[in-house]
Amino acid sequence: MTTKFTNDHEWINIEDHEAAVVGITLHAQDALGDIVFVDLPAVGARFAKGDVAGVVESVKAAADLYMPVAGEIVEVNEALRADPSLANSDPQAAGWFFKIKVADPGAADALLDQGAYDELVKNA
Repeated sequence: MTTKFTNDHEWINIEDHEAAVVGITLHAQDALGDIVFVDLPAVGARFAKGDVAGVVESVKAAADLYMPVAGEIVEVNEALRADPSLANSDPQAAGWFFKIKVADPGAADALLDQGAYDELVKNA
């Protein structure tokens, strides 16, 4: 499994050449504070890279969730919808947002690896 990151603080775990899990990074949840609501996309919806696929609301602000790569939503995290605090307590595991069927498996190559993302956050 390969994890990549966006400049907008989403992560994507590429499980195989077509399936991927998407969520927000630890940095994003730290910046947002206590998350109180998530608006998840519908299963079957298709998005281009960079499209807004959901919304995260916290006690501080609301933030859009952007698609890191183009794809079709194949599953959403119903546990997160029921308990949005999972995005705070475990943002890069139990707090995942949705799974997608990736349209172009090579598209994730253009995203940030862990080292590049760490530099982005350090310089933010």
